[in-house]
Amino acid sequence: MPLARSLSMTSLNGLPQWEDEELPVEDLLLFEISWEVTNKVGGIYTVIQTKAKTTADEWGDNYFLIGPYFEHNVKTQVEFCEPPSPAMKKAMDTMKSQGCQVFFGRWLIEGSPYVLLFDIGSAAWNLDKWKGEFWEVSNIGIPFHDQEANDAVIFGSLTAWFLKELSSQFDDKPNIIAHFHEWQAGVGLILSRAQKLPVATIFTTHATLLGRYLCAASIDFYNNLDQFDIDKEAGERQIYHRYCMERASVHCAHVFTTVSQITATEAEHMLKRTPDVVTPNGLNIKKFSAMHEFQNLHSMYKARIQEFIRGHFYGHLDFNLEKTLFFFIAGRYEFSNKGADMFLEALSRLNFLLRVHKTDVTVVVFFIMPAKTNNFNVETLKGQAVRKQLWDTAQSVKEKFGKKLYNALLKGEIPDLTKILDRDDITIMKRAIFSTQRHCLPPVTTHNMIDDSNDPILNTIRRIGLFNNRTDRVKVILHPEFLSSTSPLLPLDYEEFVRGCHLGVFPSYYEPWGYTPAECTVMGIPSVTTNLSGFGCFMQEHVSDPAAYGIYIVDRRFRSPDESCNQLTQFLYGFCQQSRRQRIIQRNRTERLSDLLDWRYLGRYYMHARHLALSRTFPEKFEMEPSAPPKTEGFRFPRPSSVPPSPSVSQHSSPHQSEAEDEEEDERYDEDEEAERDRQNIKSPFALGALPQGKKKQPGEYRN
Repeated sequence: MPLARSLSMTSLNGLPQWEDEELPVEDLLLFEISWEVTNKVGGIYTVIQTKAKTTADEWGDNYFLIGPYFEHNVKTQVEFCEPPSPAMKKAMDTMKSQGCQVFFGRWLIEGSPYVLLFDIGSAAWNLDKWKGEFWEVSNIGIPFHDQEANDAVIFGSLTAWFLKELSSQFDDKPNIIAHFHEWQAGVGLILSRAQKLPVATIFTTHATLLGRYLCAASIDFYNNLDQFDIDKEAGERQIYHRYCMERASVHCAHVFTTVSQITATEAEHMLKRTPDVVTPNGLNIKKFSAMHEFQNLHSMYKARIQEFIRGHFYGHLDFNLEKTLFFFIAGRYEFSNKGADMFLEALSRLNFLLRVHKTDVTVVVFFIMPAKTNNFNVETLKGQAVRKQLWDTAQSVKEKFGKKLYNALLKGEIPDLTKILDRDDITIMKRAIFSTQRHCLPPVTTHNMIDDSNDPILNTIRRIGLFNNRTDRVKVILHPEFLSSTSPLLPLDYEEFVRGCHLGVFPSYYEPWGYTPAECTVMGIPSVTTNLSGFGCFMQEHVSDPAAYGIYIVDRRFRSPDESCNQLTQFLYGFCQQSRRQRIIQRNRTERLSDLLDWRYLGRYYMHARHLALSRTFPEKFEMEPSAPPKTEGFRFPRPSSVPPSPSVSQHSSPHQSEAEDEEEDERYDEDEEAERDRQNIKSPFALGALPQGKKKQPGEYRN
């Protein structure tokens, strides 16, 4: 028997490092299978797309993605080419000869990975046969009316068929790793195991089916994880067959992973298997990096948002835009899961606090959550037209004023300012002022909603009375459509809009990871998250004082909803009390955390999952010495020693602090020194070192 490859691993403060020999990538093929390959449906598309470059750099031409073929996606995203190996071409030709359309090319994203796409429609005539085969191996029946589940059966059967045709051509090597994402791809995994294919399988759940459904029903989910009758709950929601597909995939996989510790706990109860590895989601930081220009970008895009505000609030613009903060929430329109219900309640309380304390700060809050609409409403479009008309009037008067002033100065005279504007100019300006008169309040939504009376956000706004009155210090704008640079209202892409805002607020109740606050972080924008989101838990583990770095974490797990809402209100009110300098310092700190979210670091958890799958599938070829599975803990950013970023975070014992003390605090802030210290803290987890204090490993403590 050939000598097995040793996959010895040491702990790098919780990250794996292979000592004896890296995996022989040239002797392996890695396939990553997902319904969202070249097909944007949700967050999994972002995971796969951003991770592709790191994986392609590691695996080269031995890395392939498998997904469904949709012509409208392929036209703009895929460049067709021939497969790199005769074995793959033969497997594809076999499938094509049986009437199945198979396409191969390169996905035009960073890393340019190979993609293999199956046309589901061309193979739909096999559906009944494949559903029967799936029933024989799993006893899971798929209802005729569930198109998504039927598509999953076709997609999974095609995937298993391809892997069978490919693996049958290999004797000893290359060995195949197949990584399946979510239940839509899980049928392929189940069939591969049932057919005993020589394939190392990994299954990643990004969110459990039942968890998402239960949380949307306003159930106290996390405090009752061990109390649910899983089969009964799935049956009542008519997703029992999908749940069975998901659970079978989890238990058939050689290695089961999930994206965060909070989802790992959920999966243990919902799917009855503890994940082998937690694989946090990262981002391709290069795409978002603006070097040291990100503060300038914030100012530039903030000015663009201010222009929109001038039009939207024409006639009611009695607040100072220089002292106006822009908050936002964005994502799928899941009112409870995304925390929009708690956010609105906190805004009502924040409005009360700002009014009681007679503050001169105004907060404008954007809800970027797509819903069904009948296009823009007239009042919103009129506002932008009025703003443009006023701008044109001002430019016209300014030009005439400038010419008269210029001519007077040429003659060596100081112009009579009472005569420099004639009667026509005064008339034009008066007409402009009259055009800004408004007999209604600025609208709380930019579009005509199709189901206005049943919309949960609008109904909550009606209940709490945030109608953009002059006396309100919190103004609300619902934008029920994804942002676009071609919009006639707010011509900004999402990234540009985020950079122009001051704070992203995402008080989610169900958020397995949370890409929205992560994207804020890499763009240097502070954000609010919760300890029920994977991102929030990740930051709690890695940063001693997350709020000092602009990551405010609301406790939604161990506090009542009212207490959580009060905590969120305090975070928002504290942020409103910050000076401009404090916000700049905080943005600098937030941006420095971006390296923690880089796939170059977080991709190592996926490496470990692949190593583990190989050692379990081919134990005679690959060994893994018993060691700690990588965890997302073990290193922490210390609290910055310099100026406190927020009055609510670091309170002084005396209620009144002198200006001299403020200046002294400001003097303590040395950005270069602090940035260098943070860079060291980012690097240290990924260099050889001892285990963290208090984390000494006991013999036999870790078992896969």
